[in-house]
Amino acid sequence: MRDDPRDPRLPTSPGFWRSPLRGPWFTSVLGLVLLAGITVLFVTGLLSYAAYNPNLSPVNDKTPDKGILGFYLFSWPTNPHWLYRLNQGVHVTLGITLIPVLLAKLWSVVPRLFALPPARSLAHALERISLLLLVGGGLFEFVTGVLNVQLDYVFPGSFYPLHFYGAWVFFAAFVAHALLKAPTALRNLRQLREERNDLVSPRPAELTVSRRGALWFVGGGSLLLFATTVGQNFGDPLRRTALLAPHGGAEPGSGPNGFQINKTAAYAGIDSAEAAGDAWRLVVTGRTGTVRLSRARLAELPLYSAALPIACVEGWSTPDQWWRGVRLRDLAALVGHEDDPPDVFVESLQRHGAFRKAALSAGQVADPRSLLALYVNGEELSPDHGYPARIIVPAAPGVLNTKWVARMTFGDL
Repeated sequence: MRDDPRDPRLPTSPGFWRSPLRGPWFTSVLGLVLLAGITVLFVTGLLSYAAYNPNLSPVNDKTPDKGILGFYLFSWPTNPHWLYRLNQGVHVTLGITLIPVLLAKLWSVVPRLFALPPARSLAHALERISLLLLVGGGLFEFVTGVLNVQLDYVFPGSFYPLHFYGAWVFFAAFVAHALLKAPTALRNLRQLREERNDLVSPRPAELTVSRRGALWFVGGGSLLLFATTVGQNFGDPLRRTALLAPHGGAEPGSGPNGFQINKTAAYAGIDSAEAAGDAWRLVVTGRTGTVRLSRARLAELPLYSAALPIACVEGWSTPDQWWRGVRLRDLAALVGHEDDPPDVFVESLQRHGAFRKAALSAGQVADPRSLLALYVNGEELSPDHGYPARIIVPAAPGVLNTKWVARMTFGDL
């Protein structure tokens, strides 16, 4: 009897799953919430990848074997200047907010993972396969995403290709599952009386909370995660509410340089003697050759100001800061690109790290708000904010706003 799949002591038996909450209506509500939310997550995730301009240069492309999966890529714009901040804030905050909904949805359909026989028809087999890929892919994407936000890189390999390829597998299974189940879900929501199916227990336990009450509980969990995450997209005092975010809490320090950073100069291994104003030289190369500029010489060039935020892939961002420095297009003009600013390859004093080098497109170079910044909020940059000079470009991911700039090479990449 113990080997009988109908034995209520085994998970293969419908009688093993006794919660009276499970049923078509409860599962359908959660599924439709995820249908909308995960679609937004997928689109904002693809846009986040496009923002790195991976087609511009190999140093920007963290998934070089993407093939046709890069069909949608385009040159990332500089307007509006808060575009990446909004996109990545929505992506990360929504992803964390949906965790209770995802877990509740998985709990609601777990009997189907153990149902026998494995396939009763071709449609049923496709549904089971999509369900397995959906569960595995969903857990993988949410877990790696949360670990990245928390800066805990315990998974093997680079986050970028893992999350990128995982997203495509997950979303393909999600679309297949949605196409198979969406008509049934909508029908379940319209019906006043719930039809019975394999999710309804044949011997339910005593009801202790209504299904609507359970949905309120799930929604409350999502609201709590939202409230303890969204503040990382703002400055004090809202940032202090981002208890689950590494860049939540008070702004680091005070004064003009007292806003969030990702990596300190010490963490990046910046040699303070090499970055000292009297020793440092910016090497600029272009059509007419190479020039070397001291910080004092840069400060004598025409300086411009721009109010721009810093926004990172982990979802945190700063309010607009006032940056002042030399326009990138003016630096291009110094080396023979007066009328047609080209792409630029930027190298940092940083010795190690995935983004010690970065490429910017011609459109980014040409934008009058794109600066090699020397000052922020009226003061010199601090070492942690990129002294002696850093890149600041509207709408670009934070890692492309290279700090501790050492060399700039203008030309087609």
